[in-house]
Amino acid sequence: MQNSSGIEDKVVVITGASSGIGEATALLLAERGAKVVLGARGLDRLEALAARIADAGGKAAYARTDVKRREDLSKLVKLACERYGKLDVVVSNAGIMPVSPLDDLRVEDWEEMIDINIKGVLYGIAAALPLFRKQGFGHFVHTASTAGLITKPNQSVYSGTKFAVRAISEGLRQEAGDKLRVTIISPGFVRTDFVETVANPELKAQLIESRDKFAMPPEAIARAIAFAIEQPADVDVGEIIVRPTVQG
Repeated sequence: MQNSSGIEDKVVVITGASSGIGEATALLLAERGAKVVLGARGLDRLEALAARIADAGGKAAYARTDVKRREDLSKLVKLACERYGKLDVVVSNAGIMPVSPLDDLRVEDWEEMIDINIKGVLYGIAAALPLFRKQGFGHFVHTASTAGLITKPNQSVYSGTKFAVRAISEGLRQEAGDKLRVTIISPGFVRTDFVETVANPELKAQLIESRDKFAMPPEAIARAIAFAIEQPADVDVGEIIVRPTVQG
């Protein structure tokens, strides 16, 4: 197992851990010696991922976690403390992207994005912030998006949730003081299965074509997250934007 002094023995909670960026991040951090605590809605995939990490000599705990439920985040943070005695980092990565034209009036999708993408981050803050204050250390890592930097047609609600994540994260950073760290990770197009949630057939086909043509592997974002975590305690990486080179 490769060890990195800035990551080794850190206890890291990851939401949305069963696939995509969350899964890649869990594997990379565990490989570098972190103890990972995995949360996602799909228990089977969590179990398989934890087993894979353990088989490679890493340490992983997991719990079924729906970030729309505040108590689920509280339980995940509690699990980290009970199992490993502390919590160093919360990676609030769970997110969905059922994009559509506003004319389609997919109001339930809008609500779901707000509940998962925004409230999921807030519930993570609510669960960990008191503990981080008590410990005197802690690091929030929030997955935003390049859609939180620029809004495009069909993405307005999704983009709005990611602008919100960036605003909340920046406010948290300014309030955090000199003991806590806050990092925004803003990925461009990543090769994940989010496209499957897009209902509009034309838009879905367009996104699949773009994904297959130039999207980045999730490991690219995992490396960015690892970079932020491994910095010395007095270095706060505020935001990392990672795009495919061809993305406009």
